Amino acid sequence: MGLEEYKGVYVFAQQVDNKLSGIAFELLGKAKELASALDTEVAAVLIGSDVKGLADDLAAYGADKVIVVDDPELKEYRTEPYTHALESVINEFKPEIMLVGATAIGRDLGPRVSARVKTGLTADCTMLEIGDFPINPMPGKEQKHNQLLMTRPAFGGNTIATIACPNHRPQMATVRPGVMQAIEKIEGAKANVIEFNPGFTPDNKYVEILDIVKSVVDTVDIMDAKILVSGGRGVGSPENFKILEDLAEALGGEVSCSRAVVDSGWKPRDIQVGQTGKTVRPQVYFAIGISGAIQHVAGMEESDIIIAINKDESAPIFDVADYGIVGDLNKIVPKLTEAIKKVKEA
Repeated sequence: MGLEEYKGVYVFAQQVDNKLSGIAFELLGKAKELASALDTEVAAVLIGSDVKGLADDLAAYGADKVIVVDDPELKEYRTEPYTHALESVINEFKPEIMLVGATAIGRDLGPRVSARVKTGLTADCTMLEIGDFPINPMPGKEQKHNQLLMTRPAFGGNTIATIACPNHRPQMATVRPGVMQAIEKIEGAKANVIEFNPGFTPDNKYVEILDIVKSVVDTVDIMDAKILVSGGRGVGSPENFKILEDLAEALGGEVSCSRAVVDSGWKPRDIQVGQTGKTVRPQVYFAIGISGAIQHVAGMEESDIIIAINKDESAPIFDVADYGIVGDLNKIVPKLTEAIKKVKEA
């Protein structure tokens, strides 16, 4: 089988409880861009039970066709049947590129599928583009064109690596949620649906689900917030986050934090921003008492406006901030909150 027989940019369209995850739409947005550069089509792979009704939503966000693998064995996510489903789709339809979200499900599914189809996988990507590889010509080494260049943080976020898979297909990557952008919804779009079922025979590799217990989380998903007020170790104490909460309330935003805050036990991991937390893209991001380590910046640098408040004028956060205030956050933040409340009351 020659590499030229693999065509198309495919996206694993994750759904849970018959509801599409946001990462599916984000990946379709990037897939459209990659497919345009390769002059090929975009396909969404929808796996589950009674999920065909979700196909039009995928078409509305850029899928030229939707391959539906529908079977009762796929009602809940289980590693083995889902791996069998996606592996079978790849072997049957031969995509050139296969994108999977770096969610809890995707991080389990992607590596297993790549091993089954004997290709590589670049995990936790933050950038994808089509280009030449090696990027810079090297004596005695063929430079291949139209390769998927997959960029991800490496060595704890201290460097950025660009990786390619020039000799195997598909080129596979898992992509961090929040770093790609969905296209504007195409109203009235209808999906070109291809139904495909490779057959499922439960065996001793199929996990039996005895019960599903869903946690109830009171906090809003910070990835959906338009305004984030984020605090770091410089806030000083968990009690001191009250002044950040007051600012967030005045702005109609949400509170988030850095890894140092979570490691100290001040705030839950659900609201952590950064390489080991969530990637966010709000309209306004306040970085308060945050030094600006590269691991944190990787999770928020795509924010529309970044406002930093820090008493250390040489803090790296000011390098990425659109606006910076040097001073004591205990004095600045309450005054800012008070000023915002006055403007709203006027």
